Amino acid sequence: MAKQPMMKFVSVGRVMPEKRDASVRAHDFDEIYAEYAEAKAQEQAARCSQCGVPYCQSHCPLHNNIPDWLRLTAEGRLEEAYEISQATNTFPEICGRICPQDRLCEGNCVIEKSGHGTVTIGAVEKYITDTAWDKGWVKPIVPAQERPESVGIIGAGPGGLAAADRLRREGVQVTVYDRYDRAGGLMTYGIPSFKLEKDIVMRRNKQLEDGGVTFRLNCDVGKDISFDEIRSAHDAVVIATGVYKTRDLQGPGAGAEGIVRAIDFLTASNRLNFGDTVPEFDSGELNAEGKKVVVIGGGDTAMDCVRTAVRQGAESVKCLYRRDRANMPGSQRETANAEEEGVIFEWLAAPKGFSGEPVKGVMVQRMRLGQPDATGRQSPEVIEGADYVEDADLVIKALGFEPEDLPALWDQPDLEVTRWGTVKAEFTTGATAMDGVYAIGDIVRGASLVVWAIRDGRDCADAILERLNASTAVAAE
Repeated sequence: MAKQPMMKFVSVGRVMPEKRDASVRAHDFDEIYAEYAEAKAQEQAARCSQCGVPYCQSHCPLHNNIPDWLRLTAEGRLEEAYEISQATNTFPEICGRICPQDRLCEGNCVIEKSGHGTVTIGAVEKYITDTAWDKGWVKPIVPAQERPESVGIIGAGPGGLAAADRLRREGVQVTVYDRYDRAGGLMTYGIPSFKLEKDIVMRRNKQLEDGGVTFRLNCDVGKDISFDEIRSAHDAVVIATGVYKTRDLQGPGAGAEGIVRAIDFLTASNRLNFGDTVPEFDSGELNAEGKKVVVIGGGDTAMDCVRTAVRQGAESVKCLYRRDRANMPGSQRETANAEEEGVIFEWLAAPKGFSGEPVKGVMVQRMRLGQPDATGRQSPEVIEGADYVEDADLVIKALGFEPEDLPALWDQPDLEVTRWGTVKAEFTTGATAMDGVYAIGDIVRGASLVVWAIRDGRDCADAILERLNASTAVAAE
């Protein structure tokens, strides 16, 4: 009888892929983690306890069959592991890189709770699909049969692309409209290359294009084409625009030169890494080189900004967040990576105003945590008389994103939105009150995770297919 390859968590410790030294990685935009070797991937996958109730799976938005593909990896059956992995996840190699596993699957691993250190789920997931691409196991999109129906998708981010992939595999004609010149949304222009190298995203874009998905890029809905035109051209429309409107800063001097949006800063950096000409970077407006940089915010976007500023050669990089470390929304792993690279975090600190034109300093007020608010989080309170000024030549606003006013931008008063400005839609299907119109991802949820957008895109595609099949059946009677 073959030796049981699993449940080695007692004898084998948790080992992440080798991480490049901070003194080296802080000078380039290459990914910071190396790949597992095959033997190491098998060894780490074998630490899975194959527990009866896999909390890793239940806490994954896609409900990936994690124990199954870990076992197959441990047994050296890597192609089968890939097949199981991609059955529930459109972009597993992307999720393996950018999902906050410490808050999702790995953070709920049973052996982590028992003190043995979590299974390195994300690193194994990345390894499986990277190997699948290298070995040619990732097959082209070839529908068994073409269908006459078409679906228009507004937004080429993870949700829109996941829906496009699922619909196209069933033979539906798919057109994706996006305002940018490259598909991928925040995966292309928002997330830095040291977390997600861009050839990974471009490879998926090409797979979709080669598979028959039509991309209409540099196409701003409401300006270059109307929503009504898109709606009349397709049997269904999916709104997958994401949320790009930046929450603004208040206080004196908030409009000073040198105070910039996180999305602009990150987009300029990513465009530069594509080899594009970026005038705002060349002029110094969106370039941190030689500057004292202050980033305001505590989410993953803030972590991306501080680590990008380090790589651009900033003189110093500080991050202000109004709560403490334990209450920050961003990944603790990303925070630790930033600290290793020289970023200084000022916890319990919030901007009160700004001095100088262009900006020369942030007026900071010290905070303490008071009673919990309606969400259960402790509310920050100002400590009177504890203000100080933080020197700054470049201030980056990373306070989160809000939805644009789509009913006004697209002249669609019937498109219902919530009091937060997000589109009203069924969470299970994405259906809105407008016939044949669906909405998914951040434009429904508010700023969220890539993995949730993928989940929404897949669910919405299934709902559209059900609708199209029902219509076909009625027409055949």
